Amino acid sequence: MLKEADLPFAVVILLIAGMTMLIAGGALFPVAAGALPYYENGLYGLLMVIFALQTITLGRTPFGDLRRSKPLFAAGVAIASAGIVISFIPDIFGRLPRLLLFACFSPGGFLLLLQMCLAKDRLPAWLKYGGIFRQLIAGCAAVYGLSVLIGLLVWRQSLLTAPLAATVVLVYGAAILYLAWVLRVIYRAYPEAANPRPGDVELSPEQAMLMVMGVFMLLLGMLLIPVNLGLLPFAAGAQLGLLMVMFAVQMLAAGNTPLGPFRRTWLMIGCGLLFAALGIVSCIVPAVLVPALTLLVGLLNILGGAIALGKTCLSRLRKPQQPAGAVPPILNKLFVTQLVLNLLSILFGASMFVPWLIPGLVTGVILAANGGVLLYLLHILAVLEKLKAA
Repeated sequence: MLKEADLPFAVVILLIAGMTMLIAGGALFPVAAGALPYYENGLYGLLMVIFALQTITLGRTPFGDLRRSKPLFAAGVAIASAGIVISFIPDIFGRLPRLLLFACFSPGGFLLLLQMCLAKDRLPAWLKYGGIFRQLIAGCAAVYGLSVLIGLLVWRQSLLTAPLAATVVLVYGAAILYLAWVLRVIYRAYPEAANPRPGDVELSPEQAMLMVMGVFMLLLGMLLIPVNLGLLPFAAGAQLGLLMVMFAVQMLAAGNTPLGPFRRTWLMIGCGLLFAALGIVSCIVPAVLVPALTLLVGLLNILGGAIALGKTCLSRLRKPQQPAGAVPPILNKLFVTQLVLNLLSILFGASMFVPWLIPGLVTGVILAANGGVLLYLLHILAVLEKLKAA
């Protein structure tokens, strides 16, 4: 459990997607029997965010692999933003989420299946290689074929009976997890195949996740203002669930946790999968986990902000005094940004842990500021990387 884990980012995204479909399929049985509530927009928004993460970080879209260009990156951020809003605000876009997901699943799955069969570097090459690549053919064919059916079920829910639709969703989730396992085996043998597609976007998957988290916080803060004024409905379970899934992706991909970075061991992978499961359930089944996740997220933000604040201040104090002007301005900006970010994290955690401490409108402003500071931190990190390369 304490050994280093080797999970490429592409495999991490597939694990989250497979878990989402397995949990959704399992939940549909008691939902159909009237034993559980069901929040459709929470599931749809989460799926859109997963599609967006693949697009932003890897250049892999529901319609095929593309260069990581700036227009593609902007489209991925827009899809992630739409998914976040769809999750948070019930029924704000009507049937639009179904239409978008239908397009991603059905035409997307069909095009991917067609590309696999016709591209010279896909099916013909995989058949020639043999071995694990034959399992890759089976996994891709199952996922792409079932995607077409899932899209049809999203658009027309009466196409199958509820138990049969739940079974299809379960099988689809199992197929995605099988494909994730096959790709992990292949990426271990051919590590270069796991690299993101080249393009004019230089952000690493971890930096891209930081951007999505910044957009998440910014949108959440902005939406909480009209929500607290009684102008919009709000799904607290989906908000907490999506946040937990974001935490999980960062833990699985890089070992980054709300309490700080850790070695990416299999124990960390297990914790990330647990976070993902809790988040997925909270997105799909409203109100069930809200009290527990509110306390958990609040505590993680308070502890994480306090630990990071202490480390930032100690590292500053331990550095030898330098003459005025000797420290590059960008490093001073980095220190101030980290300081502000940690303080905002503590305030956000306090607002969740002790709800009456900070008014709801102020919490919205804190979250929007948190998102803005995260995006500014990403800008500073990009500048530092360019300076280092130079």
